[in-house]
Amino acid sequence: MNPLFLGLLIAGAVLVLVVVVVNWLQERRVRRRIDAAFRKPGANAHDVDRVEPMLRGENPAAGASAAVDDSKAEAGDEPLQADADAGFDALPKTPTRAERHDIAPDADIECVVALQPPQPVPTAALAAALSTKLAKPVRWLGRRGPGLPWQLVDATASGPWPELAACLLLANRAGAATRDDIDAFVRLVSQAAAALPAAYALPDAAAELARAEVLDRFCADLDVQIGLTILKGEAGLIAGTRLRGVAEAAGFRLTPAGQFDYVDETGATLYSLQNHKQEPLTVESLRILTTPGVVFLLDVPRVADAVRAFDHMRLAAKRMAQTLEGVLVDDNRRALTDASLAAIRGQVQSTVAALREAHIDPGGPRALRLFG
Repeated sequence: MNPLFLGLLIAGAVLVLVVVVVNWLQERRVRRRIDAAFRKPGANAHDVDRVEPMLRGENPAAGASAAVDDSKAEAGDEPLQADADAGFDALPKTPTRAERHDIAPDADIECVVALQPPQPVPTAALAAALSTKLAKPVRWLGRRGPGLPWQLVDATASGPWPELAACLLLANRAGAATRDDIDAFVRLVSQAAAALPAAYALPDAAAELARAEVLDRFCADLDVQIGLTILKGEAGLIAGTRLRGVAEAAGFRLTPAGQFDYVDETGATLYSLQNHKQEPLTVESLRILTTPGVVFLLDVPRVADAVRAFDHMRLAAKRMAQTLEGVLVDDNRRALTDASLAAIRGQVQSTVAALREAHIDPGGPRALRLFG
């Protein structure tokens, strides 16, 4: 056998072994952090492997919270508020695909206050509360009786509502809810309850603040965005008109967010195509724009089938790189080979598995709230 060929085989085998060992060590480290966030006091650690994700972007994410019994919350037999002393265990079961559009109060990621008026109230009675905007998202939900589905209370909802719930999201990519955020929510609910009037029990603000901070820290480990960049070589530039033609031919559509999105048959965005110069892409700007490259971006927690989306994005990026005569690189401008793309795919798989283990269904209501 040719000595050079033999040497290359040995070097390749050693490289694969090194990657496997490094990934294994990274998995154990992240797994310990996840277990620590979700394990009940006194419980034994439970090692499940996960690859440390390749991160893109600077936004912090949000995370996990106290477990409640969803069946009781749905039936209306127990208070909707989370038990502040319950600890931070894994969230309830992952919703099935049929349950993804369920908008019931989620006391594991929200500060939930139940309001019980003596008589059903119309939506108009909540006009002042509905028009008040806080720093963190607030949902007002209502249902027409115990066991019936919850509905979003807004200007289009007629009511009347014998039962209401005010829900403050405890954390998202903008960070954890602060004490000021929680206090503002408490004031809002108190004013609404007094105006109805309605019976209610206020949450422990300090306990809710602690839950918010744990949420924010936990999902920072699960906030994964994968970027594949196409750059023109030798300081070349891509004309905006050329980019638009190639993108639209590949099935992308330009959005008001200043990027091209690739959507599936349900209308959900699988991944996006952005300007490498971080300037928004618009119909007007594309007529005169030139850019050194474009970035394919996959937001793993927000996509229902991120592995399939990555496979599609990888193929689209390779094809577009050929069409635009560019080079496919990672965030550090290193050329991406088939082997490195396969490794990134493994990271996507591991992140999806970790999200599901934490009972955060990728692309589902919890994920969209936490990673929004």
